[in-house]
Amino acid sequence: MKTKTPQAVDSCHALLLWIIPLLDNFPRNRRFSIGTRIEDHLLDVLEALLNASWSKQKQQYLFEANSKLEVLRHLWRLCYELQVISTKRYEHGFRLILDLGKQIGGWSRYSSK
Repeated sequence: MKTKTPQAVDSCHALLLWIIPLLDNFPRNRRFSIGTRIEDHLLDVLEALLNASWSKQKQQYLFEANSKLEVLRHLWRLCYELQVISTKRYEHGFRLILDLGKQIGGWSRYSSK
C-alpha cells in the first residue's frame, strides 16, 4: 500500500525543481553566497516537512520548516533587490514560496487539533 505524500512536501519538491536551475545561473559572486543559502534553506524545509510527515510530534518540524521558509522569503527578496533575478521570476518564486507557507500553516493548524 502506497502512502500519500503531503501536499506541502510535493510543493517544496516542485519549488526546488524550479529554483535550482535558476540558482545555477546566478552570477558567480551571488551563486556561492545567496544562491547556496537559498538552496540550503529550501532543502532544510523539505527535510523538516518529510520528518513531520513521519512523526507523531509534527509541530516542532512544521515550526522549523516555517522559520526556514521565512528566512528564504527574505533571501529571495534580497536577490530581487540586488537585481539578480527579474521581476517576473521574483513574483513567480514569491507566489510559490507564499503558497508553500500557507500549506505549512494549514498543516500545522490541522495537526494541532
